[in-house]
Amino acid sequence: MRSSTAAHWTSTWQKATQTKGWQARLLWPVSLVYQVLVRRHRQRYLADPRQIERMPVPVIVVGNVVVGGAGKTPTTLALLRHLRSRGWRPGVVSRGYGRSANDVLMLPDTPDPALHGDEPSLLKQLGGVPVCVGARRAEAGRQLLREHPEVDVMVCDDGLQHFRLGRDLAIAVFDDRGVGNGWLLPAGLLREPWPPTQLDALSPHLVLRIRSDASALPPSLPAPRSLPQFEGARRLAQQVRWSDGSVSDLSGLQGQRVHALAGIARPEGFFSMLQKQGLSLGQQLSLADHADIGALREGINGLQGVLLCTEKDAVKLFPACQAQPVPGLRVGSVRLEMDIEPDFFAAIDRLLLEQGHCPRLSSPDGQQTA
Repeated sequence: MRSSTAAHWTSTWQKATQTKGWQARLLWPVSLVYQVLVRRHRQRYLADPRQIERMPVPVIVVGNVVVGGAGKTPTTLALLRHLRSRGWRPGVVSRGYGRSANDVLMLPDTPDPALHGDEPSLLKQLGGVPVCVGARRAEAGRQLLREHPEVDVMVCDDGLQHFRLGRDLAIAVFDDRGVGNGWLLPAGLLREPWPPTQLDALSPHLVLRIRSDASALPPSLPAPRSLPQFEGARRLAQQVRWSDGSVSDLSGLQGQRVHALAGIARPEGFFSMLQKQGLSLGQQLSLADHADIGALREGINGLQGVLLCTEKDAVKLFPACQAQPVPGLRVGSVRLEMDIEPDFFAAIDRLLLEQGHCPRLSSPDGQQTA
């Protein structure tokens, strides 16, 4: 199965990037070439800011400096909830990795993950805000505001290294891997050099360090003292959402043998969190990140009993199971939730206010709403 093979090699590579062992050293010369390209790309926008397109509303970029499953999407969902609680009307733009096309599309209420991407589809379903996808994020931003003029703050999902869309606030999310061995791709985890030698107009404004366990120590992360750092922890929700629409407590599965599937960057993290909840796992199906429905279907073929998957997998797997149920198999998903210290959100509020941004008080037709 190609997807599981890809997941195996990804896991092997991720382990190699935690040290400067022989595997990483073999790839190090390629990292030097990548570093030159990254610096040229960044310098081009610093030297000519006219290439950066500003939006008429504040733009918050949430992204990763490292590759693979650092917690960006749960952070984006938490940010959306916070913004709405403060009276903002957020919208989301995203590239939509793994889409079948690159054109700009607004997501309908029931998105198609193959057409719109699995993470944007998840943000649409769980975030409850307008979402627009497109490889050209500035174009996606314009389309979002044309179709939803009520949007007064834009959240760019996974755009930290995409400089054409201007940002008012950028958040770099790290997990307990930190910066790995400190080398750039492909010898290391880094998409760009870290820590930055100096902060500039394209640098993050805030760093969020995500722990995989609420009791674990926060990851050690080198960063300039002037760059504020905050902490958060990932945890599983205590409920299972089933493909038939029903909901039950996760604890009700303790003592049963359940299968688990994850088509994410680090499947073993999901499996470990299930086991820490007292679940006994049968087959553990590790698929490639953004695995398509064909790979998901192949993975569950022949299984019986109970299967738990991530929410990102569920946006693809649930509709397929509803259209063509797998005999003898009940499929459910467990949401990954984020506990983030309140000071992080206070810092976001403060930075937006310092730049003169605040929620609109009137609706587009002029009626007072707050």
